[in-house]
Amino acid sequence: MTPVSTAALHDLWTRLDAPGPPPAMTWRGRSTGLASPLPVEALALGSVGAAVALAGGSEVDLARVGSSLRADQLLRVDGENPGGFARLSGFWATTDGWLRTHANYPHHRARLLAALDLPDDAGREDLAAALAGRGALEVEEAVVGTGGIGVAVRDRATWLDTPQGAAVAAEPLVDVRRTDVPVDPPQRRPRVLDLTRVLAGPVATRTLALAGADVLRVDPPGIPEIAAQHVDTGLGKRTTILDAADPRLRELADAADVVVTAYRPGALDRFGLGPDDLLARHPGLVVVRLDAWGWTGPWAGRRGFDSIVQAAGGIAVASSTGERPGALPAQALDHATGYLAAASALLGLRERSSRGGSVRDLALARTAEWLWAHPELVTEAPPVEPVRQTMGRVEVPPPVLGDAWAGPAHELGADAPRWAEPL
Repeated sequence: MTPVSTAALHDLWTRLDAPGPPPAMTWRGRSTGLASPLPVEALALGSVGAAVALAGGSEVDLARVGSSLRADQLLRVDGENPGGFARLSGFWATTDGWLRTHANYPHHRARLLAALDLPDDAGREDLAAALAGRGALEVEEAVVGTGGIGVAVRDRATWLDTPQGAAVAAEPLVDVRRTDVPVDPPQRRPRVLDLTRVLAGPVATRTLALAGADVLRVDPPGIPEIAAQHVDTGLGKRTTILDAADPRLRELADAADVVVTAYRPGALDRFGLGPDDLLARHPGLVVVRLDAWGWTGPWAGRRGFDSIVQAAGGIAVASSTGERPGALPAQALDHATGYLAAASALLGLRERSSRGGSVRDLALARTAEWLWAHPELVTEAPPVEPVRQTMGRVEVPPPVLGDAWAGPAHELGADAPRWAEPL
């Protein structure tokens, strides 16, 4: 396992634009349990290893990495797994193939049903019947047109022939732009403003909390996070509710050291929270941005999630065990991108005194490209026993960095919109 883990870490370290070789890492355990025809285990260990190294750690436990990526499968609330995907999320047969939908949020469910002229109380049988008589690409366009989330399942070659597939293949894994205006970092723990939702962004900021940062997550009013996801990814953070137009949000951003965003490109710009505006006011700021489809190409502003990117980019076909499309053993694009984002943020904090602030862009689709580029790192991983940690009546996998989480997930919106430590 060590050669594969080390090779992945060295490759990702270079793509993060980190100086020199990564520090030596001790890999403990036999397997992550993330067996796949693609190098999921290598991606998981390399991305976690980079975050751990930049946080000052030197050991990675393979079982903990595996359980971290499978947190949605291992999570327990009051002794029960709250479930992963909603009933209208999944693969659906069409006249010419398959469609993958994502309807976990109520507003995405409503938009999916509207695209298909289905009533609000439609169930799985209704959706299956509506899709059975239509083509996958036709439905994809209809769903996207209503602001919903659905994608035709494509194989690898078909994806690369699309304009978006070509655009993503040409992008770097992590795109870094620096201000080259050195600043003196404040003598306090870093402040991280978390403007993210499901799942890569919250994983990134949860990891930064483990590294000692004061993380404040801000959610918009009226669109609550899915509870099961929050109790997992909200560990160690404080959380508040603010509208993007509230001037207090800009004040928080201007007093932060890191701003992590995972909204669609340009969505925050009109509120003075785009990277150019942020760095103009605060040239020492580290801005980390994540999206689904990459930052160029016709889909750059399109909504998407890990499962949807897997379906569009050929992973679902490569992971199939029969006629029906399959999936990776975990939401590895989300988690790996999250750990890489945390590593990039930590690297940005290190560089402020010499190279100033920076903008660091990552995307789920670009992380997927890394999997295809490294067939030599595929491993056959045997399953491992789940590793769980109990906090009150919530059970989640233990962290990959340190021995314990930085704290429990606060009730969503429970904290005042201010930093924990005064200036």
